[in-house]
Amino acid sequence: MTTLTTPPTPTTTPPRTRPALLLTAVLTGQFMALLDVSVVNVAGPTLRTDLHATGSALQLVVSGYTIAYAALIVTGARLGRTLGTRRLFLTGLAVFTAASLACGLAPGTGTLITARAIQGTGAALMVPQVLVFIQRTFDGTARARALGLYAAVIAGGAVAGQILGGLLVSADLFGWSWRPVFLVNVPVGLALLALTPRLLPDDTPAPTTTRTRLRGLDLPGLLVVSPAMLLTVVPLVLGHEHGWPLWGWLSIAAGGILFAAFARIEHTTEKHGGTPLVSGRLLRTPGVTPAAVTLLLTMTAYAGFLFTLALYLQGTGPAGHDNGRGYTALHAGLVFVSGAAAFALVSLNWQKTPARLHALLPALAMPVVAAAYLALGWAQHEHANQAVIMVALAAVGIPLGAAYSPVMALGLRKVAPGDAPDAGGLLATVTQFGQVLGVAVFGSLYLGQAGNGAGHAAWITALGMAAASLAATASAAVLHHGTRHA
Repeated sequence: MTTLTTPPTPTTTPPRTRPALLLTAVLTGQFMALLDVSVVNVAGPTLRTDLHATGSALQLVVSGYTIAYAALIVTGARLGRTLGTRRLFLTGLAVFTAASLACGLAPGTGTLITARAIQGTGAALMVPQVLVFIQRTFDGTARARALGLYAAVIAGGAVAGQILGGLLVSADLFGWSWRPVFLVNVPVGLALLALTPRLLPDDTPAPTTTRTRLRGLDLPGLLVVSPAMLLTVVPLVLGHEHGWPLWGWLSIAAGGILFAAFARIEHTTEKHGGTPLVSGRLLRTPGVTPAAVTLLLTMTAYAGFLFTLALYLQGTGPAGHDNGRGYTALHAGLVFVSGAAAFALVSLNWQKTPARLHALLPALAMPVVAAAYLALGWAQHEHANQAVIMVALAAVGIPLGAAYSPVMALGLRKVAPGDAPDAGGLLATVTQFGQVLGVAVFGSLYLGQAGNGAGHAAWITALGMAAASLAATASAAVLHHGTRHA
């Protein structure tokens, strides 16, 4: 039986580097990037009042970050490989911090929308490098532990965004209303910019010609995949608000055509000895493809769960119907704490299970996740009290924590150090795309059923999330089989 103990791999970290501090620094950057996906949601009503924003402008403030983040994350991964992960992490962190300041000082919606897109661009440059540092710095059980922390940050960032956003808006610090939601990133970002250059290994590539660098970037692939992501993500983010118009479907179709063209370009590039963004060698590495599929399905259901439960708890729905609990944004965010704590606790301790079960954990845990989603949907449908809902949230978090970190470990287990940036970019991309897809698919399903009552909508949505989790069970079984026989 295969365990998740990984053979030693070369590392670019010099002996003086302190791995624990390095991990803390890069995960803090990752946490900030994830926090900003959801932190603005609760500030929406205040933003609309203060800036006299239209509904579409407000939606672009909320989703512009996600659109830029998801569309450019592949580019960020490749730039890290070509120009150096340290340089790209610091560059992304600087862009993210400066854009956060611009968001907090924005005089109107136009400036705020632009700054949010730049903020998402900074996150796309920074986030793919985090997995690379983990892959290159840690081995064996230390790597598994680091990936557990990485998974806990992913879970915690989404929930903490809602809690922190509610706290900051409610506190109205210095009379600044919604602005501290963005400004909170600035001191943290500046502290990291001062600290991390001393911690991160310098992996700047040797000087090369411009032509060689462009070849290493796979410019044709970048020029196709970034618009493909954009054409796919934009209608998924904005489609429901606009009633799924024709332009959205045409955009998704165009994105599909470009993805097909991208696959062809990558095949041709590799065939002629180039360096494709997503190489066939990487996809053939045992564990990478089934891990990516498992992460996509898992994050799609998880993002849908976070989004729709927030709607239920805050009572969002048509007037005159059962709209859920009517909690404040802060109250709703605090309800999520039980699930996030359970996820984090298990993510950090799954290695303590018998070694013979490590590779099996994702396939064993995902059916339990499906059952937990159904239990949560039933609790919402039956209008169970808050304590029951929080217990159900913990029941979701426990098996998710047991599945997510091992999936990451198995997916990266056989990846060569030279492929770590691309592998990190691929897994980060499917994770982010799954979040966008989950909000679009399950958010639309919930809101479409809300006319029949929030409890009914929650139950129907739970059925869909359970189905996605069962599909993830199948891909996790493939992942176990493939790594066991690798």
